Amino acid sequence: MRFQEPVHMSDDHASPVWARTKRRSGGGAGGFVGLLVTLLALFGVLTAVLGIKERSLAEGGALLDGWITAGVDRARALAGQAPEAADAAVETAGEAAGATGEALESGAATAAQDLKQQ
Repeated sequence: MRFQEPVHMSDDHASPVWARTKRRSGGGAGGFVGLLVTLLALFGVLTAVLGIKERSLAEGGALLDGWITAGVDRARALAGQAPEAADAAVETAGEAAGATGEALESGAATAAQDLKQQ
């Protein structure tokens, strides 16, 4: 079947697939998946290197497990300190609010007395 007239592009001027020069992005998940794969690959390489260094994958894994445990314990210790610091900040803010309230009350009383005298 032959067309007597040349075929025209649509009104939105989208080029055909074979004429595109740039790659289209695959969405937002591509970067996250790449990061995840990279981290897993680094974890695997680190395990292999420690296995060679310790001459046993079990000992290398145990060393890596010790590092992870130390990191988790440190994070838990830091998280445990956060509520104590928040409580101290709340007490300080409460004291400052109380002092401000007392100052406003005394200022209001003084202003009321001044208005009565006028």
